[in-house]
Amino acid sequence: MQRNLYRLSLIVVVISQIFGGAGLSAGVTVGALLAQDMLGTESSAGVPSALLTFGSAVASFFIGRFSQRFGRWSGLGWGFITGGIGAIGVIFSAVNSSVSLLFLSLFIYGAGTAANLQARYAGTDFAKPNQRAKAISIAMVSTTLGAVAGPNMVGITGRFATSFGLPALTGLFILAAVSFILAGIVLLLFLRPDPLITAKTISVESQPKTVEKKVSSPKDNKGLVVGATVMVLTQIVMVAIMTMTPIHMKHHGFSLADVGVVIGIHVGLMYLPSLFTGILVDKNGRTAMSIASGFVLLLAGLIAALAPTNSQLLLIPALALLGLGWNIGLISGTALIVDATDPADRAKKQGAIDVLVALAGATGGILSGVVVATPVIQSFRLPVVHWHLG
Repeated sequence: MQRNLYRLSLIVVVISQIFGGAGLSAGVTVGALLAQDMLGTESSAGVPSALLTFGSAVASFFIGRFSQRFGRWSGLGWGFITGGIGAIGVIFSAVNSSVSLLFLSLFIYGAGTAANLQARYAGTDFAKPNQRAKAISIAMVSTTLGAVAGPNMVGITGRFATSFGLPALTGLFILAAVSFILAGIVLLLFLRPDPLITAKTISVESQPKTVEKKVSSPKDNKGLVVGATVMVLTQIVMVAIMTMTPIHMKHHGFSLADVGVVIGIHVGLMYLPSLFTGILVDKNGRTAMSIASGFVLLLAGLIAALAPTNSQLLLIPALALLGLGWNIGLISGTALIVDATDPADRAKKQGAIDVLVALAGATGGILSGVVVATPVIQSFRLPVVHWHLG
């Protein structure tokens, strides 16, 4: 029975993630460009990424709490729909040239990002210990189709938006609104029986009657700390570099389509290798793969730092490796978290840790814009300066 429930929950999560992945691309690909156009300065280019990651942090907390109390279907479903509402707000802000509405809407849009990321936990509730990393990877790899297609549709969605008299940069946010809302509806309607609630019931029924409450062991706490640390450091590196990539490319004469290709490949490598990554994490261990993540991220930074400012040929592998390193680190860290938690409080702890991950990303995003815009950095035009810092 548990095996059938495992498969059923994964199918629903996969469908929702295909839609949710398409919604991820707007904030990453054109959020910074939209803010730059409205504000007229690069110094605030990291603000959109920071706002949506701060929004993701707040949403992660509530999604975790809602999921723990009412089930994954509730927390994740309403998280996606909230993100869709935020995307609609971004469109209205661009039409009305309202910076305050833009910032508020990007904050709300972050809820969709949080739901998309926390959906990776839903597949693990019925999984056996030696299947958990694979279950995480299946949820993540299903994000690839929408996540890769989104950035590469920047031209098409831009033309669609302008045909209705809307700014071209709002096109991807139209796609995000539809995608996030559809992902939420799928979860609200079809994620039944709820994996977390059912897993809690199975866990309670399988315990001896004399056991009333599980006491966390030092090993469990160590797993939580290590897993959280891996994900936080991975997120800081990835968001800091990725945030400034569209700005860097625009500054050096690349077209919006070029930006879409680079970000699309980057996002694809964030999710596409997941199935293989999950198998490797289950086979080789969480710690070994976490270390591997650090080396891949280091290599990505070195290639980016040494790349000429006008070289898309080197920019693509640098951002691809950045996505791959993030993928390995996230799956390894997530597996450590799942191993160290019990269904009785799993979603709540997972939500709290994802708050830290989102805040780490917000910090990397906002500092990347500030650092690159400082007079000292602006006085240099060496490739290493532009790429090592963003």
